[in-house]
Amino acid sequence: MSGDRLVTLFLGWVGVRAVLHNGWWLVTSFYMVVDAQLSPAQLLVIAAAQGIASMIFEVPAGVLADAVSRKWAIVVAHPLMAVAMITTGLFPDFVPLLLAQMLWGISWTFSSGADIAWITDELDRPELIDRVLARQARRQLLGAVVGMLGVGGLAALVGRQSAIVAAGVLMLALGAAVAFAFPERNFTPIRTGRLRVSLDIARRGARLAVRDRTILALVVVTVLVNGAADSFGRIYPLQLHALGFPAGGPGTVWSTVLGIGALVIGALSLRAVEQRIYGERGARGAMLLACAAGVLGLGMLGLAPDLTTALVAVLVASGVAMPLVRTVTTIWVNRRTSSDVRATVHSFLAQAEYGGEILCAGLLAALSGVLGSAGAFIFTAALFGASMLVISLGRRARVTTTGARR
Repeated sequence: MSGDRLVTLFLGWVGVRAVLHNGWWLVTSFYMVVDAQLSPAQLLVIAAAQGIASMIFEVPAGVLADAVSRKWAIVVAHPLMAVAMITTGLFPDFVPLLLAQMLWGISWTFSSGADIAWITDELDRPELIDRVLARQARRQLLGAVVGMLGVGGLAALVGRQSAIVAAGVLMLALGAAVAFAFPERNFTPIRTGRLRVSLDIARRGARLAVRDRTILALVVVTVLVNGAADSFGRIYPLQLHALGFPAGGPGTVWSTVLGIGALVIGALSLRAVEQRIYGERGARGAMLLACAAGVLGLGMLGLAPDLTTALVAVLVASGVAMPLVRTVTTIWVNRRTSSDVRATVHSFLAQAEYGGEILCAGLLAALSGVLGSAGAFIFTAALFGASMLVISLGRRARVTTTGARR
């Protein structure tokens, strides 16, 4: 299979998956509140359980991909996702929804890292992979827009439960397509002593993440930024409503418009920096720019005197800062990681995301009475500022692990 065809196949899969899971989640988020009538406490329990399950499975799933097969790790993720999605639509009660959301989180651990490792090794074009990963991020954002409109529209026509189940069935079909169409020519699986070798892969991945100062800095940044981003996503509606954002039906429509606007701006932002993130200097510059946008957006939101300023701040934070940080981090880590532990190192990065969410949410919950809404946004802006400091201090980092590249 030619390189161009391989990239087209990969990006097509990324786009379809983004359509299905983002559209499914939009409908599911309403379904759990309106149809299942879950309480805020139950929703928080589900979120916590999903995060814990994902953290537990993340690194073992990455090691499995590095030891057995990147392609089949991706394939396995789809039926797990499909079962979680279909169960959600069929059983609108707390316990089934709790278990389905935990399975949903676990399913992502099999594909996160494995997908990047698969396309990097199968393409085998180091000079092109950074651009492909930037295009992947844009395709995910645009797929999210299509999914929100498409699956949301389907739910309006046939009902939320039917739309949720239909998305799950299509996810299962997508997994079958991956099993049939994805090649795996540039990966050699471990055939003997798999447990011993798997443990060795985990150790080498952890050693690389700690000893390579740039990767370590990016892990720290991931904890800080993802904690800020997750907390921002949970509390920014409160600030908007306090400044006069519509409630009820009109509010739902405008929230959807705002979300789609942020996704489109994110895709445009990635397009704008795509040609400038190659090499250490370009990646560092893009990361500092993204973190500065985070400081600006979140700081503006905390101090916003009116709704217009707050809306602009939300678009800067969610449409510029967050997509850029995540994409540049993925590309930068991938560039410095050797093939034999690639999926494992990306899994450590995903664990850092979950850790940031848990840590930041806990801190904000503990300090909410002291900080207030404005103070919470200033706190999250400070996390982006701290990330700028971490990246700046790591400027003279050198590779210390064999196989990692500058």
